[in-house]
Amino acid sequence: MIYLREAEARGYANHGWLESYNTFSFGDYYDPDFMGFATLRVISEDRVQPGEGFGKHPHKDMEILSYVLRGTIEHQDSMGHKEQVKAGEFQIMSAGIGLHHSECNPSDDELLHFYQILIIPDKERLQPRYETRSFAQKLGKQLILSPDARDGSLKVFQDMQLWRWKLEQDERQEYVIPEKHDKVWIQVVSGEIIVNSTHAHTSDGIAIAEEQKVIIEAVKPSEILVFELS
Repeated sequence: MIYLREAEARGYANHGWLESYNTFSFGDYYDPDFMGFATLRVISEDRVQPGEGFGKHPHKDMEILSYVLRGTIEHQDSMGHKEQVKAGEFQIMSAGIGLHHSECNPSDDELLHFYQILIIPDKERLQPRYETRSFAQKLGKQLILSPDARDGSLKVFQDMQLWRWKLEQDERQEYVIPEKHDKVWIQVVSGEIIVNSTHAHTSDGIAIAEEQKVIIEAVKPSEILVFELS
C-alpha cells in the first residue's frame, strides 16, 4: 500500500500571525480518516510572522520533534528552560509528566518556518528533557532519531527511526523497508520525488505499508524525512 497525502488536502488555518498546515487531525482541524499513522500523531508545518508566537501551553506524555527550515524558534518552559533552535537544527522534547512551554519567532524581520512532529512514546510519565542538534548538510541518508541514540542521532522514546535523506536530481535508489518497521511515512521537505509510480511534491506525505521495498526517484534535488515505524 502506497498512499499520497497531498499538501493541499491537509487541514489549514491562517491566523494572520500564523499559517499552519496539519497532516493529521490536530487543534481545530478534525478528520476521522486522518488521526495519525502508526505512532505518528501530528505533523504540522507552520509559518510564524516576526515577533509572534505560541503562548504558554501544556504538553504531556508526548515526544515532540521540531525541525526548523527557516528562521529561529525561541523556546521557554515552566522548568526555566530557554533555548533558541535555528534553521537546520532538530530539537526533541519529551513532555513526559507534563510541562507548559511557549514558542515564538524572536526575529524582527525574518519569517519562521518549521515542522513540529508529535510521536506517541512507548513510556509514560518520563521526566521532561530536551536535546538539540545540527546535522551536517550532505547527500544521502542521515539518522536523526533512534531509540538508542546511535551514530550521533537524537534519542526518542519509541521503537522507530527517522532519517533525513537528500537526493540529487535524477537519483534513483532502492529503499528496502526494515522488517521490524513495517510502516513508513515519507514527508517531502522540498523537491519532487516518485515512489514506485506515486509522484510527491514539496510538503506532500506518503504512507507506505505492507511493502518490502520501493524505488525512490528524485525528479529534482529533494529532501525527505523517512519515518520507519511499527
